[in-house]
Amino acid sequence: MIIEPRTIPWKDAYKLLIGSVLPRPIAFVSTVDHEGRANLAPFSFFTCISADPMLICFAPMVRGSDGAKKDTLKNIEATEQFIINIVSEDIINQVNECATEYPYEIDEFIVSGLKKEAGHKVNIPRVKESQVHLECTLYELHHYGSHPGSGSLVIGKVELINVADHLYEDGKINTNKLNPIGRLAGQSYTRAISDTFILNRKKSGDSK
Repeated sequence: MIIEPRTIPWKDAYKLLIGSVLPRPIAFVSTVDHEGRANLAPFSFFTCISADPMLICFAPMVRGSDGAKKDTLKNIEATEQFIINIVSEDIINQVNECATEYPYEIDEFIVSGLKKEAGHKVNIPRVKESQVHLECTLYELHHYGSHPGSGSLVIGKVELINVADHLYEDGKINTNKLNPIGRLAGQSYTRAISDTFILNRKKSGDSK
């Protein structure tokens, strides 16, 4: 089967995209608007860019229902700050609750029952129940259209990492204890540590 994305509706292209690029980590992004009202939403178009400077990115698509910007994007444009709250299995139901398209003034912390804790470096609340937080300032913002199916790329500079003490071991995060959740296609998710295996990477100069 050969498919050219330009020949099919964007919703069909989207299904092929999320069925190919997986599993995807989930950026559970907390922001505030210009009046200080909090917003909380998950995004599965999320990855790292570099360690120095420490940069991450996520890509909010234009809302398919009405072609509007996501509330998260509007808030980041207004404040240039946000927090990525890493998703573990114990909060996945609340994360799913926050995926609903609520009116702009609704505080998803209240709807989901998740607790707020103040950020250390940014004036944004973090999710207390999340075990890893990446506090970010806006580094770059790129837009790729303004119609349903299009999206933006938010690049954040990580100003501070907050890791639960029981996860931090020898300068690393114990992923077994973190128990992160990834996104697949449709309504499907995956436990990142349920079936892991080790592959040793050859060093340059090793015999084949």
